[in-house]
Amino acid sequence: MSRLAGLYDRVTGTALGAYQTAAVRIGVAGTWLAYLIREWPNRHELFGPDGPFSWELAQRATARSGAFSVLLWSDGAVWFEACYLFAIAASVALLLGWRTRTAAILFLIGVLSLQNRNSLVNNGGDNILHLVAIYLTFTRCGQVWSLDARRGRDGAAGYPLWGATGAGLLAATVTGHLTAGWAVAFWGAWLVQALWWASRRRQRERAVLDAIANLTHNAALLVIMAQICLLYLTAGLLKTQGTRWADGTAVYFSLRIDDFAVLPAVSELLSAHAVVVLVLTYATMAVQLAFPFSLVNRRVKNVLLVCLIAEHLGIALLLGLPFFSLAVIAVDLVFAPTSVLRRAGETVARVARLPLRSGIRSSPDAGPVP
Repeated sequence: MSRLAGLYDRVTGTALGAYQTAAVRIGVAGTWLAYLIREWPNRHELFGPDGPFSWELAQRATARSGAFSVLLWSDGAVWFEACYLFAIAASVALLLGWRTRTAAILFLIGVLSLQNRNSLVNNGGDNILHLVAIYLTFTRCGQVWSLDARRGRDGAAGYPLWGATGAGLLAATVTGHLTAGWAVAFWGAWLVQALWWASRRRQRERAVLDAIANLTHNAALLVIMAQICLLYLTAGLLKTQGTRWADGTAVYFSLRIDDFAVLPAVSELLSAHAVVVLVLTYATMAVQLAFPFSLVNRRVKNVLLVCLIAEHLGIALLLGLPFFSLAVIAVDLVFAPTSVLRRAGETVARVARLPLRSGIRSSPDAGPVP
């Protein structure tokens, strides 16, 4: 019973993985922001009125699936530009950790709106961003490396932001743009924010909300970790069923795809050595299959994590899939050692000459954490 009581105190008294969730927040928001900026010249063809996947087709697709997208509220060019800029602004806010709770929800709206507008251009990296954007709304990912942590307390800007989001939500509800399910989800999040603000001067009520928030954060953190383990286990098992992976030539054929050859000379050099191809092919399968089971041993896990990050850096450089690789690496950081992340943060802060402040608390009564 004492162990259970200690576990309960730990999961309700502390938001675990503060540096890991902050790293995931920065990585995911930064990847999506870089993608939006990179595709700025192509935005009309990918998500806008000039694309082959027309507004009418997208409406029919989302009507069947129940997917959410504010881009389908209007087919006007001005509305599209406003939504695209909104997605960029939400990404910047989450990246910087400004009003992280609200920014995470706005970021989710931006991700869902663009991805569901044209799901035909999505890849595995987009699916990861999609899922993690949902999970981040349940985490306290602004405890470190954020403007919220530097501010250290609830500021006056929160009230206008809360009012503005409420007004926008009311307008969307009244005009019938939200289905019942999405209305419940967004209004629920908005009311939770109201409870949080209302309890900021009431220590007992705030302590209860803190405990619930910590429990929710830790559950979401566990889900993210389970999602990544499932991803690698599934990827590894599927590879074992492929003929090219089984005979050790899969990497060779991947490197010989001209459309993805960013560094053709390097790809040709690697693919010319059968032993290198064989080792890379089997090592990829072995690392992906072993990683979920390596969590029982910290040292083995850290070694395999480095291998996975190196693998995705190779995919980015040799196969021309940078945003896919960055998305996977960003969520992989949930398994990174705290000491490594702290040293990395201190190095960046020292180079940029930024003061490091933490919103991590030792007790529920120590004040609010964004």
